[in-house]
Amino acid sequence: MKRYFYFLVLFMLSLSASAQQIDTIFLKNLLESHPELFSHILNHPTHNEVQILYTRIDRDENNVPHFTSYSYRLNPNHYFYPASTVKLPAAIFALEKLNELKIPRLSIKSAMKTDSSFAGETKMLKDSLAKNGLPSIEQYIKEILLVSDNFAYNRLYEFVGRAEINDKLKKYGLNNTRIIGRLAIGDAGEGAKHTNAINFYNGNKLVYHQPVQYDAREYPMHLCNMVVGKGYMDRNDKLVMKPFDFSDKNVYTIADQQSVLKRLLFPEVYPENDRFNLTPDQYKFIYHYMSMFPTESKYPTYKQPEYFPAYCKWLFYGGDSTAVIEPHIRIFDKIGDSYGFDIDNAYIVDFKNKVEFIITAVVQSNDDEIYNDNKYEYKTVCLPFMKNLGRLIYQYELSRPKKYLPDLSKFKFRY
Repeated sequence: MKRYFYFLVLFMLSLSASAQQIDTIFLKNLLESHPELFSHILNHPTHNEVQILYTRIDRDENNVPHFTSYSYRLNPNHYFYPASTVKLPAAIFALEKLNELKIPRLSIKSAMKTDSSFAGETKMLKDSLAKNGLPSIEQYIKEILLVSDNFAYNRLYEFVGRAEINDKLKKYGLNNTRIIGRLAIGDAGEGAKHTNAINFYNGNKLVYHQPVQYDAREYPMHLCNMVVGKGYMDRNDKLVMKPFDFSDKNVYTIADQQSVLKRLLFPEVYPENDRFNLTPDQYKFIYHYMSMFPTESKYPTYKQPEYFPAYCKWLFYGGDSTAVIEPHIRIFDKIGDSYGFDIDNAYIVDFKNKVEFIITAVVQSNDDEIYNDNKYEYKTVCLPFMKNLGRLIYQYELSRPKKYLPDLSKFKFRY
């Protein structure tokens, strides 16, 4: 009888946990309490395609994080273009593949020379930003995390391969996501299914040859908001007065983005089999470059005025070239912008005041409803919204009482 009662209690607890839903009121009320900052967006939330997911982190006496999430207009069935945010899972999966290959002397630093064989593919034999002038997985991940380099992502997409990327997404329960193409080259159709042959070298010695890959599978997703606008500019810069179709492009929802970030930053809260297959040094490597400002990097080197500290830091800094950087705050994030959409997926840490939280958000502004014309209101609408949102949550977190203050030493680096 006691055993029956024990299992009944467990069953009831599991039902209670599964019935819990993300709070949808808190963020709405918080935004509405500051009309001077958010009235434009609040008056047109659908027009601006806003979705927000904010997660509080409360530590227990053992410093184990516990999460409570709050959302605003979160909807996995409402499409937005994820742009460069897909680069983070691609970088993670590239490191996983490297570990799973178990090729002797093949490492993150091995020179990675990409060939071309199918129409539209690009060779990559050198990298002028690398200290030794040669591309590598390490170098490409740095370029992705520091300045969101498109070519670096494309090379990792080719290394992992489209099929393996999407298999990994399903493995980690990212069922509302697909990554099916390269970026910034109009990749689609058959071209996206083919990926390049790659050779890895240590010095002059070939240590691994990866042949061309082909992914015959399709990844259909039927979401609302995939055909939008009044018109678009085609590849010949001619205006086509028909709605723009996103149905053959990448999909990466806000909830899935935050899931990847949580699993990356806090692997200890996941069962061992559900963690990314990364070494401790690989975790530290990603954390280091996710939180580094581009102007702090030596190889690759990014100099002002083209690059600046807040270049890829939108939540809290708004990507402002004149932003005053708070030395005790670090932002571990991955941004994306294209077709008028701005997205940031960020873990924000204040080491001095023992503050930490996760916030993932998307906002769009495309007033003329013409796509691919590079006329979007990033600087006047999207980035100010991101900056104000991040700072609003930060100010709330500063005043929020916590039973146990976090030990954040894991995320502190010398830059």
